[in-house]
Amino acid sequence: SLFPPGLHGIYGECRRLYPDQPNPLQVTAILKYWLGGPDPLDYVSMYRNLGNPALNVPEHWHYVSFGLSDLYGDNRVHEFTGTEGPSGFGFELTFRLKRETGESAPPTWPAELMQGLARYVFQSENTFCSGDHVSWHSPLDNSESRIQHMLLTEDPQMQPVQTPFGVVTFLQIVGVCTEELHAAQQWNGQGILELLRTVPVAGGPWLITDMRRGETIFEIDPHLQERVDKGIETDGSNLSGVSAKCAWDDLSRPPEDDEDSRSICIGTQPRRLSGKDTEQIRETLRRGLEINSKPVLPPINAQRQNGLNLDRAPSRKDSLESESSAAIIPHELIRTRQLESVHLKFNQESGALIPLCLRGRLLHGRHFTYKSITGDTAITFVSTGVEGAFATEEHPYAAHGPWLQILLTEEFVERMLEDLEDLNSPEEFKLPKEYSWPEKKLKVSILPDAVFDNPLH
Repeated sequence: SLFPPGLHGIYGECRRLYPDQPNPLQVTAILKYWLGGPDPLDYVSMYRNLGNPALNVPEHWHYVSFGLSDLYGDNRVHEFTGTEGPSGFGFELTFRLKRETGESAPPTWPAELMQGLARYVFQSENTFCSGDHVSWHSPLDNSESRIQHMLLTEDPQMQPVQTPFGVVTFLQIVGVCTEELHAAQQWNGQGILELLRTVPVAGGPWLITDMRRGETIFEIDPHLQERVDKGIETDGSNLSGVSAKCAWDDLSRPPEDDEDSRSICIGTQPRRLSGKDTEQIRETLRRGLEINSKPVLPPINAQRQNGLNLDRAPSRKDSLESESSAAIIPHELIRTRQLESVHLKFNQESGALIPLCLRGRLLHGRHFTYKSITGDTAITFVSTGVEGAFATEEHPYAAHGPWLQILLTEEFVERMLEDLEDLNSPEEFKLPKEYSWPEKKLKVSILPDAVFDNPLH
C-alpha cells in the first residue's frame, strides 16, 4: 500500500523486459520535485540489455525515467484527470546507450540529460511526440562527440502501460549528429529515424546511441542524402515553427506613432500588452488561426529554454481538451493592422532556416513561424494556399499585436530563394547582413546574437 500505484505500473513493464534485474541501479532525485527540488524525475532506472545478435542489435544500457507520468495520483505533482486519458504528461523517457567494452556499470550522464528534458516539459507544459527533434548544440555527454542533438521515437520494446491514473507511453531519445538534425528539420524526423534504423553503426533497428560514432549516416552511405533530397522535394518539411531570436519593425509609420504602429522599435522597449491581449495571442498561436475543417495554422509549440530548441511539441493543454472546448477567442479582441513596409530581424541560426521555410514549407502551400524566445513576438510566413491567415494577397503584411504574418506568392518565394542563396553557407557569413526588396517594401537583416540579448534592440 506504500508503493505508489503509478510507479508500480511502470516497474511492472520493466520487470517484464528484465525479470533478472529486479533491483536495477537508479539515479534518484535527492530532494523530490514536489518538495521543492530542481529535478522533476523522481528516479531514472538503468538496465543492462544484452541486445539481439540475430538482429545485429549490440549490448547496451537502457535508461527509463519515472516522473513525467503521474506516479502518486494525489495531485502532489500532476493533476489527476481520470484513468482514460494520459497519466501526467502521458509518457516517460527512455534512452539506449551502446555499452563500451569492459564497461561494468552504466554511465550516469544520461540521467541528467533526461532531467534536462523533463525540466523543459514541466516548465513549458509542452509534451513530446515520436518524430520530434531537440536541438541541443552540445555533445550529449559533454565530451568531444559529434552526437549533439536528439530525435524522439517510440521505444522498440516497452509497451504502453495502463495505470490507475491513466496511460503511459515510452518515448526513446536517439542521439544524432548536426547534419542528421538538419535533415530532420528539412524533411521530417520519422524519415530520418527510418534511415538511422538501416545503418547498424548509427542506431540499427533499436536506435541505440553510440557516442563514439564519428561519421554521419550520409558519410557512411552517401546514397541516403539522395533519399532525403527526394523526400524534401516530394513531401516538403513538417517543421511548422521554431523558437528563435527574432524581431520585426513596422516601417509604415513614423516613430512618433509608435504606440499603435510598432511591435518592436529600435531604441525603445517593446510595447507592453495587456493580460487579455497576451492570452489571446497565446491561445491563437496554440490552436491555429481559425477553427476550420481543414488543417490550418496549427499550434506554435516551439520553445527554447536552457539550451533546448524544441521544434515540435504539442501542448499538454491541447492534448487534454475535447473538441467542444476548443472555441477560439474572437479575433476582434486584437485589431488587425495592415502594414505597408516591414523589417524582419533574425540571428544567424534563425536566418539559416529561412531557405527551409521558403523551399520546404511555402512552396508546398504551407506556413512557417518564428516565435521569439524573449517574448510574445512571432513572425509567420504563409503561402497563398493557407486558410485562416489574416495576411492577404492585397495586404501581404498584417499584424495582431506583436504577431506578424507575411504572405508570399510562389513567384516571390522563388526570387527570395535566389537572393538568399548565401544563407546556405553560414561559414562564409559576415554579420550584420541585409537583404532588401524595395518594390515589395520588405527588408531582412541577419544580426549578431548580442543584438537580441539586449532588450533595447
